[in-house]
Amino acid sequence: MDIDTFWDVIEIAQADAASTDELFDQVLVKQLANRPRQEILEYAERFDELHDALYRWDVWAAAYLIGGGCADDSFMDFRAGVIALGRQWYERVAADPDSLAAHPAVVEAAGGLEEALFYEDVNYAASGAFQQITGDADAFYEAWRDFHKADRENDATVDMGEDFDFDDDSEMNRRLPRLAALFLDPNL
Repeated sequence: MDIDTFWDVIEIAQADAASTDELFDQVLVKQLANRPRQEILEYAERFDELHDALYRWDVWAAAYLIGGGCADDSFMDFRAGVIALGRQWYERVAADPDSLAAHPAVVEAAGGLEEALFYEDVNYAASGAFQQITGDADAFYEAWRDFHKADRENDATVDMGEDFDFDDDSEMNRRLPRLAALFLDPNL
């Protein structure tokens, strides 16, 4: 599955979810379950590539501000949530995580809504689709293991960029000024 097709899948699921009472992740699973197994694996491969590309300190700092803290698991969910926003927002965030200060859900989160953009279930859409097709919760993981046998030796260390202290308000203001303005107390 090429990158354009991946984003088409995401954006069609967004549109379908917006026109129904179903959650985005549920619509995404159904949509993927209507595709051949190979395409579901290719979707998962693209998802992982995009997900991994957001594994950076500056993106984590944005998640930390928006979520009022952010552990490893939560950061995984945050990156899935950014993908669920669609291609335009994903590309904006990848270029400048501070741009999330303009997203309506983030602005709303600044007013007290919890867990904006943290979307755990999106991480498991491909496995959910496999389970719908096969009735077997482990079918995806077995197929994924076979799909990626050749890649096991090519695991590279990720460059997360420059590490910095998320609890240092002056550093957060310097690096993510728009998000800091929304989420940090200006009187401190």
